[in-house]
Amino acid sequence: MAALQDDAPAPAPAAAPMADWLHTDGNKIVDEAGNQVWLTGTNWFGFNATERVFHGLWNGNIETITRQMAERGINIVRVPISTQLLLEWKAGQTVMPNVNLSANPELAGMNNLQIFDHWLELCEKYGLKVMLDVHSAEADNSGHVYPVWWKGTITPEKFYQGWEWVTARYRTNDTIVAMDIKNEPHGQAGTSPRAKWDSSTDQDNFKHACETAGRRILAINPKVLIMCEGNETYPRPGKSWASPATNPDRSPNYYNNWWGGNLRGVKDHPVDLGANQDQLVYSPHDYGPLVFEQPWFEGDFDKTSLTNDVWRPNWLYIHEDKTAPLLIGEWGGRLGEDAGQDKWLKALRDLIAEHKLHHTFWCLNPNSGDTGGLLLDDWKTWDETKYNQVLKPTLWQHEGKFVSLDHQVRLGGTASTTSINLTERYAGGGAADVTAPTTPGRPTVTDLTASTAKLSWAASTDNVGVVSYDVLRATGTGPATVVGTVSGTTYQAGNLDAATTYTFKVRARDAAGNVSVASPGRTVTTPAGGGGSGGGCTATYQVTNTWQGGFQGEVAVKNTGTATTNSWTVSWTSPSGTTISSVWNGKLTVAGTKLTVRNEPYNGQLAAGAVTSFGFTGTGAGTAPTTLSCTAS
Repeated sequence: MAALQDDAPAPAPAAAPMADWLHTDGNKIVDEAGNQVWLTGTNWFGFNATERVFHGLWNGNIETITRQMAERGINIVRVPISTQLLLEWKAGQTVMPNVNLSANPELAGMNNLQIFDHWLELCEKYGLKVMLDVHSAEADNSGHVYPVWWKGTITPEKFYQGWEWVTARYRTNDTIVAMDIKNEPHGQAGTSPRAKWDSSTDQDNFKHACETAGRRILAINPKVLIMCEGNETYPRPGKSWASPATNPDRSPNYYNNWWGGNLRGVKDHPVDLGANQDQLVYSPHDYGPLVFEQPWFEGDFDKTSLTNDVWRPNWLYIHEDKTAPLLIGEWGGRLGEDAGQDKWLKALRDLIAEHKLHHTFWCLNPNSGDTGGLLLDDWKTWDETKYNQVLKPTLWQHEGKFVSLDHQVRLGGTASTTSINLTERYAGGGAADVTAPTTPGRPTVTDLTASTAKLSWAASTDNVGVVSYDVLRATGTGPATVVGTVSGTTYQAGNLDAATTYTFKVRARDAAGNVSVASPGRTVTTPAGGGGSGGGCTATYQVTNTWQGGFQGEVAVKNTGTATTNSWTVSWTSPSGTTISSVWNGKLTVAGTKLTVRNEPYNGQLAAGAVTSFGFTGTGAGTAPTTLSCTAS
C-alpha cells in the first residue's frame, strides 16, 4: 500500500445559493427550505470488497456509467465500503487498484481514494447525491455475511472512528448526504455473535451502536442523514433475548425477517439521536423468493398479504405512524425467471410508488450473483426490461421529468432536457402540495379475451400535474389490489383467467404523493376459451453480442397465423456448453436442458404478421440450437 500524499479534507463543491443538506419532518425528508424530496437510487458496490474500488471498471468507463445513472433518473447512489478501508485511508494507506486504463484513461496514476474523490466530482457534475454504507468490517467480498459490525482487529471503537474520519474528511461536501451505519446486522437467537435490538448498552445491541455512531457523526456534521437498518430477529410478546428459539411445542419465540429487515423493535425501543433526531431515517432491506424462500412466499401470496403479514409489522408501520421516514436500502432481483419472484418484485415496486418510500435498488452491478443488476455483463448495456418495468416507475418524476436532489444541477448535467433541479421543482415559493388529483374517468374495456383486456380512461387533472395512475383489480367480490402503475391513460391487463369476473378501477397520483379517489369500477367477465384460432408462429434465434465466456442473444417471434394471438411459447434444447442466465421480455423456465420462454402479459398479443422479441444473456459460445419450436394460441 502507498502512503497518502494529502490527508486534508477533500475540497468542497463550489458555493451554491442553497446547500443540498437534508433533514426529516415526520415521515418525510425535506431540504433546508422545507421542500419535500424523494431519494430514489441504486447501489454500486466494490469499494467494500477486496478490490477496494468500484467493480466494473475493468470494462466500463466510470464517467459513462455515472452519467447514464443520472440520465436515467437515479438521484442517489448507495456506495458500500468497509471499516477496514476507512481505517486504511485514515492511516494514509491506499492501493493502486486493478482498473482497465483503456476504458478509463482518466484514472491513470490514481489510487483508490483519488478515484473515489474523482467520482464524487462526477456526481456533482451530473447532479447525483451519495450515501455511504459500511457494508462489512473487513474488506472482503463476502464480508456482509458476518453478522455484526466488529470482527478481529476491527473493534466497535475502531468502527466508530472510521465513521468519524470519513465524516470529517467530507464534512463540507454536500454531495455525500447520508450515512448508512451498518449493512444488514443479523444473527438468530442463540447464535454468537448476533445483533439484537433493545435499550441496553450491550456491545451486540445494534440500536445502541446506531445511536453511538450516529451521534459521533452528527457531532462533526449535524446535517447528514443517519440511516439505521434493522436486524434479523426480535422476541415475540412475553419473550426476551434469553428465550430459546422455540418452545417445547416447537412454537417460535421470535419474529424473523431478512437480514437488516426487522425493525419491530423501533416500536418499543426507538433510536435516539438527541438534538439531531431530525436526521434519523430507518432503512430496512427486503428481497424475493429467488434470494431465499421465506415462509410468507408459500402458497398464493400477493401484495395485500405481503403488506399485512410482512412489511407493515416489520417496518411499514414506522412510515404509516409518521414516526420517521423509511429508505429501503436494498430491494431488487432477477426479473422474468420465476413467477413468485416477479410477483414480489412488482408488489414492492407498487408499494414504494404508492407511499413514495425512499429507496436504493440492489443493484447496478451485474455480478451480484443472486439478483443480477441494472447493467448486463458487459458493464455497458442496460437491462431495459428491468429498468423500465421495475425501477423507472419508482424514480422521482415531476411533469414527465426526473428530479435531482441538487438545487442547481439537473440529473445528467445542467444542460439536461429530461430532468429538473430542486430549485426548478419548487419554483414559485416551494409551498407544500397537498391537493389530490381529480378522480379519473371510469375505465372502458376493449379487446377483451380469455386472458387479456385493454383499459382506457379519461385523464385526471391536478394543480401541478399527474405523474402516474394505479390500476386496481378485484376478482369477483374480493378486495381490489394494485396490478399496475402507468404514466398514461391506457393499460394492457394480462394474466386473466377465462370465464372470470373482474372489476377494474384507476386512481391518479401526483409528484407530491397525493392520491385521488378511485374511479368508478368497470366490471367485465372474460370469455371461455383462448381464442386466436388460425394462430401459428415462428421463432428466429440470433446472437447479438459476445465476450469471453458469454454472449447476448435475441429471439424474434412472428405471428404467422390469420388471427391475433393471445399468447406464445418458444422452446429449445440448450446446446452442450451453453447456459442461459437471464431473459427479458419473456418468462423463462428450465427443465434439464430444455428451455421454455413464454410471453409477458404485455407482449402476448400479436396481430397477424406482427413480430415481437425477447432477449437473453448466457455463458458459453452462444451456439444456435438445432431445434426451435414456437406455439401460439
